[in-house]
Amino acid sequence: MDNHNHSNSFSDNLFEFRSVAQSKLILSLVITFTVMIVEFVGGFMTNSIALISDAGHMFTHSFAIAISLAAIIIARTPPCHHKTFGMFRAEILAAFINGLFLLLVVAIIIYEAVQRIIEPKEVLSLQMLVIAVIGLIVNIVTIAILHGSHHEDLNVKSVFYHMIGDVASSIGIVGAAVAIHYTRWNIIDPLVSIGISAVIAVWAYGILRESTRILLEMTPAGLSTDTIGNDLREHFPEIRELGNVHLWTITSNMFVFSAHVSLNGGLTTEEQGMVIARLNQFLQERYHIIESTIQITQSTTQPACDAR
Repeated sequence: MDNHNHSNSFSDNLFEFRSVAQSKLILSLVITFTVMIVEFVGGFMTNSIALISDAGHMFTHSFAIAISLAAIIIARTPPCHHKTFGMFRAEILAAFINGLFLLLVVAIIIYEAVQRIIEPKEVLSLQMLVIAVIGLIVNIVTIAILHGSHHEDLNVKSVFYHMIGDVASSIGIVGAAVAIHYTRWNIIDPLVSIGISAVIAVWAYGILRESTRILLEMTPAGLSTDTIGNDLREHFPEIRELGNVHLWTITSNMFVFSAHVSLNGGLTTEEQGMVIARLNQFLQERYHIIESTIQITQSTTQPACDAR
């Protein structure tokens, strides 16, 4: 007996939250992308590699918002006979490519910063300060726009907390501009840019690690088939054996589960169906698994394994 459960209610609620935040995300993206261009051009005009690196940081911010918007659009693309899960995985593929691109950006910025340390260039500190202040104000405004939505939408929450890092970066640029203006220590500029590059590199590593995990269909971070298997055995005494357990991620916060179960003898076909229905509901409510396929067998062939 197979029981295949697709949890529409969880997906519908998630998409509803995303639609609420869509207009806010679009406004935030337009503002952020515009200031990113201003910082990039201003960095060249003022000889500030720190401003250019902050523009790179703003790019990561813009990309994070764009990915959230893409998730909204992709989520509304219905599955079909040859795309049975729709286009959800496109979000992860884009994140993986972006992570690689960010590492390239970091390498270029650090190389240029080292060159500036060896051969310092005069930085137009006042102009740099004006542009940095604009960047800081935009980050604060964007946080204000998204404030409130991040409490109910996991998608927006990730963008919200990423922007807090952007605010810290902008404060660092403002501080560097002030310090350069009063001390004339132009070396502060490349040193700050290296610090910002380190932040970008950490973020790039994080999205590369998580996107690779999803693309390789490993278990979600912090969760294993052993964990779920032991939990099911504890809460469902009807289970005699559990095997061929698989758990993977379609996209962020969308998990899929399948397993073979052998139930205790004496259960009627109707009772077996009720057990499977309870199993599906348990997996949805406890682990947010949107889709589960559980097959009843006489004996399982493989033990649950821990995918690390």
